[in-house]
Amino acid sequence: MNTMNHKGYTARIEFDERDNIFVGRALGLRAMISFHGETVDELHQAFEAAIEDFLLDCKEQGLKPEKPASGKLMLRVPPEVHGAALVAAQASGKSLNQWATDVLQSATHA
Repeated sequence: MNTMNHKGYTARIEFDERDNIFVGRALGLRAMISFHGETVDELHQAFEAAIEDFLLDCKEQGLKPEKPASGKLMLRVPPEVHGAALVAAQASGKSLNQWATDVLQSATHA
């Protein structure tokens, strides 16, 4: 997946062969933020402008801009998975939180 980032926001980028343009969509938000450009430079400029417009709209409406992630992740997993994860964390000398962070970073290549 091709992505780009601006001010902590990430967008997925695809190429639309029919219209011969690059299209992007911000990820992890309820708001639909999309943009396009014929060149990579245009695409970067359009993404930055879209995010800036989103932030300005939020400010004008007195709203706190939604962030893609808060840093808090609550999961429901089967008890046996929870137990196995706890054992794996303890065996590696880490808290469950740190172990899960490491596993998620590895899985997402973040």
